[in-house]
Amino acid sequence: MDLLLTIIVGYLLGSISFSYIFTKKIKKIDIRQHGSGNAGATNTLRVLGVGPAVAVLLLDALKGIVAVLLGYFFGGEGLAPALGGLAAIVGHNWPVFLRFRGGKGVATTIGVLATLVFWPALAAGIIAIVSIVVTRFVSLGSLLFLLGTMVLSIVFREYFDYPVEYVYLLIAVTALSFWRHRANIIRLIKGKESKIGQKVKQ
Repeated sequence: MDLLLTIIVGYLLGSISFSYIFTKKIKKIDIRQHGSGNAGATNTLRVLGVGPAVAVLLLDALKGIVAVLLGYFFGGEGLAPALGGLAAIVGHNWPVFLRFRGGKGVATTIGVLATLVFWPALAAGIIAIVSIVVTRFVSLGSLLFLLGTMVLSIVFREYFDYPVEYVYLLIAVTALSFWRHRANIIRLIKGKESKIGQKVKQ
């Protein structure tokens, strides 16, 4: 019962779309109909600017953090926090409050992984940030973060004594993120991906 509650609450937390809320409040528009059409921090930057984008990034990450902490509270280390975090990511991507059309879940995933596997996530995060600064491709940095965190967590799992459930979660969220970014990957290969600060054609 506690595990089911963790999943449900995690999903509902993830379903709160702060980018949608902010654009509705500030500009009276649906962010999913502007910019890249994605309900996330990067598109918030395009549509509203730096301040709201940073706020959305932090709040979306907080959803993942809270979902994992609830898992620890209800079920201890292992399956419960992993499923709570996954539920939050799924909720962000397919939010029940927005007819299941949300974002790509990167910020929420950052919150989840930073709580579960902090040191691998930190190392991969540094690599991702450097990549974004150099290339200005947020999508590339996001994918490098997921892939790097997964690889480092698996390699150093015994050193950090991570439960095997975390490995399964990392494989699942990395695969999910690559699938959600499939259009970005194609554009990256073709050299047509939008860079941060660059307007997206409608």
